[in-house]
Amino acid sequence: MKPSNKGTARTPGSKQSADQVSELTTNRLSLYLRCLNVLESAGTRTISSQALAEQFHLNAAQIRKDLAYFGEFGVRGVGYYVRDLKRHLRQILGLDKKLRVAIMGAGNLGLALADYPGFRQEGFEISALFDNLREKVGQESRGGVPIYDIHDLRKISKREGIRIAVIAVPAPSAQHVLNLVAAAGIKAVLNFSPGTLEVPPDMKLKSVDLTVSLESLSFFLAQGDGEET
Repeated sequence: MKPSNKGTARTPGSKQSADQVSELTTNRLSLYLRCLNVLESAGTRTISSQALAEQFHLNAAQIRKDLAYFGEFGVRGVGYYVRDLKRHLRQILGLDKKLRVAIMGAGNLGLALADYPGFRQEGFEISALFDNLREKVGQESRGGVPIYDIHDLRKISKREGIRIAVIAVPAPSAQHVLNLVAAAGIKAVLNFSPGTLEVPPDMKLKSVDLTVSLESLSFFLAQGDGEET
């Protein structure tokens, strides 16, 4: 680990802009944060990049490179203070303030996502569900998340301070719903609907296609089956 006597991070105003940081880097920062959560729960106060890499099967050089991109977090002869590094990573990832999330689609997937406790633990508050079925509007998920008419998205998102939208609707409706989300001024979207969507240039969209993931696993199994024949 490259040591530092400062043990401090750059100020928020000096952080790298989002377009300068690759998505692979931010994904690794999220992984490091999860590792630090485990360490803190176990009572670990300090750790070196080498020990962190060995314990969680990571790359020590990559850890040092990723963290150095945002500041100097190590302390000479000590390593990283787990609690402090965790706090810095949460700041870098924008998790130091609660983010309100709305889910588009109150079907089985949308309701399951709304009540998933892990989101709240990481600072994401599911504030609303939206649907176009009259019989669902006015109801709540099992966890108490209210279901609104999707045509009220702009009004509700402004009132609730919604920053992220999750699209969990059938594929034929996904583009229309995305357009409504964009019109409501929401700039960050997690999409669970299959297929390609046209996204405004000022919006960030991440897609999770469960079918593609399953097909990748199917391919892996098919190759193994082929080797056995």
